Amino acid sequence: MAPSSQPCCPSCSQTVQPAAGPVQEIRTTDSRITPANRLDHFLARWGVDRMGHRVEPGLYRLGNPTEDSPVFASANYTLSFDALRSALAGHDGYILVLDTNGINVWCAAGKGTFGTDEIVRRITLTGLASVVRHRTLIAPQLSAPGVSAHEVLRRSGFKVEYGPVRASDLPEYLAIGRATPDMRRVRFPAADRLVLAPMELVHAALPTVAGAIVLYLLAGLPAALGAVAAVLAGTVLFPALLPFIPTRDFSTKGLILGGIVALPFSAAFFMETAASGWAGVPAALAPLLLMPPVTAYLALNFTGSTPFTSRTGVKKEIFRYVPFMAGMAVFGVALAVVLGVARLLGVV
Repeated sequence: MAPSSQPCCPSCSQTVQPAAGPVQEIRTTDSRITPANRLDHFLARWGVDRMGHRVEPGLYRLGNPTEDSPVFASANYTLSFDALRSALAGHDGYILVLDTNGINVWCAAGKGTFGTDEIVRRITLTGLASVVRHRTLIAPQLSAPGVSAHEVLRRSGFKVEYGPVRASDLPEYLAIGRATPDMRRVRFPAADRLVLAPMELVHAALPTVAGAIVLYLLAGLPAALGAVAAVLAGTVLFPALLPFIPTRDFSTKGLILGGIVALPFSAAFFMETAASGWAGVPAALAPLLLMPPVTAYLALNFTGSTPFTSRTGVKKEIFRYVPFMAGMAVFGVALAVVLGVARLLGVV
């Protein structure tokens, strides 16, 4: 079917002319998830080659689509692409893969890479208007923050229709022709939260081990264990307990959790140094000043991975709380240095 001028919208006489130029080749895919795909998913979850889990952007043929088959938009992150194509087993269609730099739909929408400009650009580069007869593009609901549907329509002639939150609901969505309220509901259960932990834990592992060794040499085993506990609280315990920690901001949630985790260490340091008289209270304060900022800082990494936050909200939170966390940490380090010097001099 040859490209033709398409109305911008029913009430507007403005038309959109498809851009001239070379059209990308249509690739072919299927719905099978192979052992190699599963290995890729495992490595992605554990942060191995973090930005290397991507597929080539472009238009993909799934099954035996016709010019009337649906078109689905996807990020070029392998987990996003594989979740979509596996959910469409037994269905024919096209998948328009956007260049999101190997980032998932939710995060890419927040960063703007799964956005209006990239959709319009990819529609033009793939010559989608000459491949399908209809003018509808089904996008993931979680891409909505980055996509201006009316702008896509005005600039490309394609109407953006938001599908369900979960790719697994697509067969029912296609069968009934709409998304039910249950399909629109954003859920973030424990399994979805904990699956984020390995990546954060891996990236924090090396600094944590190095810091623990230094603390062990300077202040002994309790200090080293405190460092490990603060990191584990921020990378593993925090996502597990996220909905149950009071306050809205991730920073304050992290500070609360870090403070709770620090209490046993604070008590242990107090008991250890109380006999020396003056050092008991400073020793008890040190973990309460040092551990919560570490946990809170690591907790901030989850803001871009959850449906609890917005892009502007995260920016405000960072500017509001990071200076406070840095101040706590600096004061805690200064206090620890004073105690360390006192210990070397035999005062403690």
